[in-house]
Amino acid sequence: MPHWKTILTYDGTPYNGWQIQPSLPTVQGALAQAIHRVTGETVLPQGSGRTDTGVHALAQVATFSLSVPIPAANLHRALNRALPPSIRVLSVTPVPEDFHARHSARRKTYEYRILPGCDDKDLICSPMLAPYVWACRLPLELAPLQQAAAHILGPHDFTSFAAVDPDLTTRTTAPDSTEFPSTLSPDLSNRSDISTSEDIVTPTNQNSVTSQKSVISTEAAHSLIVSSAVERPPHSAGIATDPAPDQDPATPKKIIPTDNTRTIFHSAWHQHEDLLIYRITGSGFLHHMVRNLVGTFVEIAVNRLHPDDIPKILAARNRSAAGPTAPARGLFLVEVSYAEDEITHAEAEVKH
Repeated sequence: MPHWKTILTYDGTPYNGWQIQPSLPTVQGALAQAIHRVTGETVLPQGSGRTDTGVHALAQVATFSLSVPIPAANLHRALNRALPPSIRVLSVTPVPEDFHARHSARRKTYEYRILPGCDDKDLICSPMLAPYVWACRLPLELAPLQQAAAHILGPHDFTSFAAVDPDLTTRTTAPDSTEFPSTLSPDLSNRSDISTSEDIVTPTNQNSVTSQKSVISTEAAHSLIVSSAVERPPHSAGIATDPAPDQDPATPKKIIPTDNTRTIFHSAWHQHEDLLIYRITGSGFLHHMVRNLVGTFVEIAVNRLHPDDIPKILAARNRSAAGPTAPARGLFLVEVSYAEDEITHAEAEVKH
């Protein structure tokens, strides 16, 4: 059974995140529909991570398996024709069956982009830029941001920066102007034509296709989720599991503690023209972790906190110790690295 690795770039603005949701547009749902249109097969592609609503990707990785072989170039071309313009496939590569977009990942890199000082009459956030930055009204100092970012290098327990049940915290997402107080598409292609046709997708009735809206019906979404065992994000305090079949249903669910330790290899801010850009590379990330880090760093940049408070916040292991959650629109998934990437980089260094 052919197993494929795809690298995607997308504008997260019109989507309710990566993970498929009934009757809502999602990136995973759009990709699943495109695969169905091209091949007639119903599969649920697995991503390297679940980007939230409004979060963008420069290089998201997704894997899926098909029942028949297809030339990579044909599949690549056809998927881009079947996907909405806000999602593009950058590459399609055959990989071993045990390769998994998330489980095989070794490192991930994110960027967060801020346009500070938007209250200044001389600085206006263009409507063309607004969906891709946090237009922060306050001026921000770069030096304290750099000092704070250095404190999280290495392995740390990031519980204080992980999302929790909203009922358990008073922290909220920082506002934009922060001041800090239907069914799956029918089979539209003949599978036997896939390996030879230049124009793989040739729908007979374009009006009947719903993939451009990237919306999947409740029934179709449920079927995909159940059959493919979608990964669910762990709660920062632990995962609640259902009672065993022979256990009294009234018995409280067992809480399995989770390890919120992650290793950060790179954490730094830099300025590019009017933008402040934060780049972070780590072994993995907790839900909302990067956005919560950025929100806390901004508190430091406006002198609400001190850079040396970061170790204390980490030690607290309590979400309420950290700052607010930065808006989703400024966050980009930049790169996902795998073991073979490290080998390739090492070989390149030896040659040079």
